[in-house]
Amino acid sequence: MRQRWRWQLSVGAAAAVCVSLLAQGGVAAAGTAAAARGGAQAAVARQARAVAAGPAWHRVKKTLRPGMTGADVKKVQQRLRTLKYYPGSVDGQFGADTLEAVWAFKEVQGLRTRTNPDDIGAAMERRLAHPRTPRPVSDHHQNNRIDVSLRHEYLVLYRHGKVKLISHVSTGGGYLYPCPGGGGGTCGPAITPTGNFETLSFAAGWVKVPLGEMFNPVFFIGTAYAIHGDTDVPRQPASHGCVRIPMDIAGFFHELVTIPGTPVYVRHR
Repeated sequence: MRQRWRWQLSVGAAAAVCVSLLAQGGVAAAGTAAAARGGAQAAVARQARAVAAGPAWHRVKKTLRPGMTGADVKKVQQRLRTLKYYPGSVDGQFGADTLEAVWAFKEVQGLRTRTNPDDIGAAMERRLAHPRTPRPVSDHHQNNRIDVSLRHEYLVLYRHGKVKLISHVSTGGGYLYPCPGGGGGTCGPAITPTGNFETLSFAAGWVKVPLGEMFNPVFFIGTAYAIHGDTDVPRQPASHGCVRIPMDIAGFFHELVTIPGTPVYVRHR
């Protein structure tokens, strides 16, 4: 097991236990009646208006990078917060919290993150001026829900029909890994299940699991798969199946959702 600051959560060992839960987690697709389509379209339209752009954005006219400080950084932090991303304190310090908000923003906006993913440049500034709202990952548009996009690695929390929080995440990396217990062999692959779930329970602080620990987990499949904090939430999928969120967000995420009962939709969208 790695030290806590390097640990990657594994829940693969619990996969067999969760087979029946996964089967129960899938919910049949909604009917295609015209009235249902109309209602869904209206809900999407309402939620598309849920993130207010706020005051007009005026470019800072220079590329901002992690480690920089000053009024321009503070201006971007305030803009990200207005758009429901979480950059940490609006203090003009381009630190880890702000970087994770930048990643989340780029993921939602469809901006490339392979080249200079940490920079706030002209392309991102154009989106700050004219941001896209997150696209719902499913046809289910409850006013209170959690959407998880495996394709783009972000999470959106909706409350009362409005976007409350958008976070970068790191989900299942798809790799094989040593089985817990020291018996040898490999388990996996590390996959975050897709389907329709709901929040089940919450555990405060660091919680031990067979291959490590998770911080403030909000479980959505038994006590195996959770949305939880981790000190390592890279841009790429890297978990053993859970949905990792940044530590700063994990500190309050559970306070924003109803537990149990908040729908959780996980899709490759």
